[in-house]
This record gives sequence, C-alpha cells and structure tokens, in this order.
Amino acid sequence: MQMPHIKEPAILLAADASATEDKPVRRRGRGQTSEPESERKRLKKIDAHVGARIKLRRTLLGLSQEALGEKLGLTFQQVQKYERGMNRVGASRLHKVSEVLDVPVSFFFDDIAPELRRNQSLSMSVGSEHDADLTRREILELARAFDRIDDERVRKRIVELIRSLSSYDLPEGQA
Repeated sequence: MQMPHIKEPAILLAADASATEDKPVRRRGRGQTSEPESERKRLKKIDAHVGARIKLRRTLLGLSQEALGEKLGLTFQQVQKYERGMNRVGASRLHKVSEVLDVPVSFFFDDIAPELRRNQSLSMSVGSEHDADLTRREILELARAFDRIDDERVRKRIVELIRSLSSYDLPEGQA
C-alpha cells in the first residue's frame, strides 16, 4: 500500500555516464541523489580538503572560529563543521568565505590530491608533498610575523634570505 503523499523515487540516467558508471541515479527528494559509494567517499574527501584550507587560512589570519562565524553570519559550530568536512560548503557561501579570508575561491582547491580530481590532467604536482608542512606551527608563526613587517624592502630581503637558505645544503653529518 502506497501513501498518497509519499512519492516513489524516479530513476534517471545521469547526463555524464562516466560519472556514475552507467548506473541509474535515484532521486530522493529535495535534490538529493544516491551516488555510488566511491563517489560519496570522493566528495567527502573534497569537502574535508576545502575545510582544511578554510582552517589554514583562518589560522594564518589569526581568526578564531567564532570571529570567522561572526563575519559570515554563522555560529562557530557551523564553521567547525565546514572545517572538519562534515558539512559541504555551497558555492555562494564559499564565495563569501573567500572574500572574508581575502583569497580567491581557487585557494580552497589548491594542492588537492590528484585522485580526487575527475580529470587527472588538471592535477598539479607542485606542492602536494608539502601539504602536511603547511599546518606546522612554525610556518604559521612565521607567516604571522612576516605579515606584521611594514617595510616592503625588509620583506623582500627576508624572502631572498629564505630562498638562499632553502637551496643551501648542510655539510654531511650536520642536521
């Protein structure tokens, strides 16, 4: 017996057959679909990556979750859910976050793992091995201190110094 107010899910074929591996997509209501499990996992990883980038930028600016939430008109709990990848950030909200954090929207997708991209030719090899390094406390402290230097000449000299040190190889046995 079917209830008159409950509709049977309609079966639709996806426009991009390669995205769902020729499996039908079931509409569940309010736009929700049941993607294959592998696709859901991939999307969750992308959500987590975007959230980690939001947290990285927020931390670099020295903002708390509460302060960012106030600027976005959200609670700190909602910001926390975005940063953990529990909730997906919609396009308009991501645009607003990018404005508040003063970065382009593309910042949130920089250094994304190649296996999370649909088109492997779009993947960037530069920097992906340094993802873990970006969250180290020393880098955050260095970025904050550097940001407080007003004299542009001093900032340029510091960048030159860091570049020269990063290409310097320590003699054998010294680390």
